[in-house]
Amino acid sequence: MRYDENYEYLKDSVHNFYNAVKFLPLSKNKKMYVSFGGEARLEYVSLYNESWGKISPLHNNFLLQRYDFYGDIHLGSRFRVFAQLRSALQNGRKNGPRPIDEDKLNVQNLFVDAVVWNKAPRSLTLRIGKQEMDYGSSRLISVREGPNVRLYFTGAKAIYASSKLYTDVFVMKADTIKPGVFDNKTSKNINLWGVYSSWMVPKIVNLDFFYIGIYRGNAVFEEGIDDERRHTIGARFFKYVGGFTYDVEGSYQFGKFGNDNIRAWAASVNIGYQFKNVKFKPTINLRSDCISGDRHKGDGQLESFNPIYPKGGYFGFNPQIGPVNLLALHPYATFLFLPNLLFQADIVMNWRYSLQDGVYRPSGTFNLAGSSSSSRHIGTAFLASTLYSFNPFISVTTGIQYFKTGSFIQNIIPHAKDGIFFNARIKFMF
Repeated sequence: MRYDENYEYLKDSVHNFYNAVKFLPLSKNKKMYVSFGGEARLEYVSLYNESWGKISPLHNNFLLQRYDFYGDIHLGSRFRVFAQLRSALQNGRKNGPRPIDEDKLNVQNLFVDAVVWNKAPRSLTLRIGKQEMDYGSSRLISVREGPNVRLYFTGAKAIYASSKLYTDVFVMKADTIKPGVFDNKTSKNINLWGVYSSWMVPKIVNLDFFYIGIYRGNAVFEEGIDDERRHTIGARFFKYVGGFTYDVEGSYQFGKFGNDNIRAWAASVNIGYQFKNVKFKPTINLRSDCISGDRHKGDGQLESFNPIYPKGGYFGFNPQIGPVNLLALHPYATFLFLPNLLFQADIVMNWRYSLQDGVYRPSGTFNLAGSSSSSRHIGTAFLASTLYSFNPFISVTTGIQYFKTGSFIQNIIPHAKDGIFFNARIKFMF
């Protein structure tokens, strides 16, 4: 989140070009200043058997580009304006860009901060305008960094911060992202609201607790199509202590889907350990997710979980399955082969939670109906990726994924094929 960066510490540093870009005084006392930054990202993607061969062509190669530039203007200690332009481009995809690939030019962030109360270490800030949001483990609200097009919202937020407690209260409208130039449309109605708090207890635990409300017209599930008003409450416990890490999260959802009641839930556990004194400092990790699906069609109750605005790559960097009606077991390991070279290997095994519900996309939208199949196994993804950082400004990532289709996919899609994904990405940021 580029707007979280603070370069005020450079005000008394040695004057050079980079420092002048990151901290440019606008007043003699240096209490008013502007900071500039940006990013350029180029990615090559190769896909074989996208959507398990259901979509033609079976092989697709294309390039993705993303550029952004921001200005962060501080008008004293109480007022701030943050503005960011972003361009996401796609070239060469045979059947055209997906919604996550292209948005030729848009205003990604444009908001005003006003600190209405400040008594250190406590403060209360109001933020109004277009803004990116990302909370917790990015399971429910994420900027969606992996795809070429990031998400943003338009609305208002109150931010309370202290030494141990951080709370956001927000009311937002989701923008409809279109591929052209400045053609995105803001919803006429409020469709996202909530509270997200983080509480830190030193040496014991970090705790997130939240409430999130959403409204969606004509939401699609295997149960049917109808208007959806859903409420999510949940909590997350996480900590890193002496090489051991754990992250436990649970959510419960209720509300209305047309005239039906919503009763859905999700639970996840992620535990790991880093061997700091072993060569390559390996980590071993195990992640497990259990996410509800609808068990009885037409019974007046919708049990399909809604992941709201999830991180797209939570179940692999090119996931074909979203966090709805899912049982997933995900062991993975990392190795630091060089001081700047990180390698990661993953296996993600996926099953349907309910045999009466289908498979959903990474965004949570409906993909394949499943009530006609008695098979539970969706498939298994095998992944390997590398991250090499040349310096704080330039990094290169590569990844390859093989998805072995399970009995459910083979039942639903005639002549289903295993999927292969490869990408290579270089990023420059300042």
